[in-house]
Amino acid sequence: MDTIVLKFGGSSVSDNINLNIVANKIIELKKAGNNIICVVSAQGKTTDNLIKEAKELSAIPNEREMDALLSTGEQVSASKLAILLTMLGHKAISLTGWQAGIITNSDYQSSKIIDIKTERIKKELKQGKIVIITGFQGIDENENITTLGRGGSDTTAVAVAAAMNAAHCYIFSDVDGVYTADPRDVKLAHKLNSISYEEMSYISGEGAKVLHDRCVELAEKYNMPIIAASTFNNNKGTEISNNMEETTIKSIIKNDNILIVKIENLSNPYNLLKKINENKIKIGKFSVDEKTTIFTITKENRAKIEKILDKVNGNITIQAVSKISVVGSGISNHLEILKKIYECFVELQYDIFEFDISACKISVLFNKIVETKYLNNLHNLLINNIK
Repeated sequence: MDTIVLKFGGSSVSDNINLNIVANKIIELKKAGNNIICVVSAQGKTTDNLIKEAKELSAIPNEREMDALLSTGEQVSASKLAILLTMLGHKAISLTGWQAGIITNSDYQSSKIIDIKTERIKKELKQGKIVIITGFQGIDENENITTLGRGGSDTTAVAVAAAMNAAHCYIFSDVDGVYTADPRDVKLAHKLNSISYEEMSYISGEGAKVLHDRCVELAEKYNMPIIAASTFNNNKGTEISNNMEETTIKSIIKNDNILIVKIENLSNPYNLLKKINENKIKIGKFSVDEKTTIFTITKENRAKIEKILDKVNGNITIQAVSKISVVGSGISNHLEILKKIYECFVELQYDIFEFDISACKISVLFNKIVETKYLNNLHNLLINNIK
């Protein structure tokens, strides 16, 4: 009997109607002869609402208490799903991250899993139960509740799958796989049958919201196949593994969740970098010339960076910008792709801040928010003409 791990995102468990769809999918896979472990996110916008309410009390809430607060959302989803499955005649139990033995370090808001003690999970499976685990959370050595960062339920699922030697890890959401672009923005985007861990890591790292980037790293480390599929249909999903399709370009991503921070005449840039690291703020490239210090952050870190910059001398500007990235294995070897990217953005040439070219990625960072039409234009130029 195979053990499989199923992860259901916030949209999948958003209300009782969707919980019934999730329960039926679980029951179908259980009846096929599998041991079932489920990992669930908080319902709908629960986490966003909890963050908003906390920030009404404090602009920068205490991180330990934020983790304690945010962990409650997943507990609601897990217990509701267990109640429903039990009512439908199937033994089920909900476990918090710490009850499931998920041990993390103490980096609140962005903890990393360091061990999973699987005894409790195995005991419940042996009794024939469907085990439902709260995603996104664990406990540190001091028994403090910790969270893994936004999207961390994906990481929980892959980590549990690896610890349990599961046959597969399914990541279910409202999208039925990995697409050549966000299908909500690009109507002609098409689904990929398969993609490599490396390519998926780049896609996630560039801001696509299909999978958490750390979960892909874990999956590659333990050679755990991930299948990204939809909760709401039975369409074949996208398999993320060591296999890859022959096409060069896998996906084009537009990320509008970026801020460029520029500081003129900063006396000690590297002291600022040290403070940023001490506050565990993830930044993009950090560059310094004779007069200007420049780096990028995500919008979620604006309050934290502004608190640090309050004590910094210099002329500071913070600008919301876009980045468009083209991802595919060996992409930098194809000069015709780079040429077409130049052609697509010729009318934006004075708004381009930086090109970043690596083996699997070509990114264009702009100095403003650019329209979605440029994503569509580039997709038409590259994906529809180069297969």
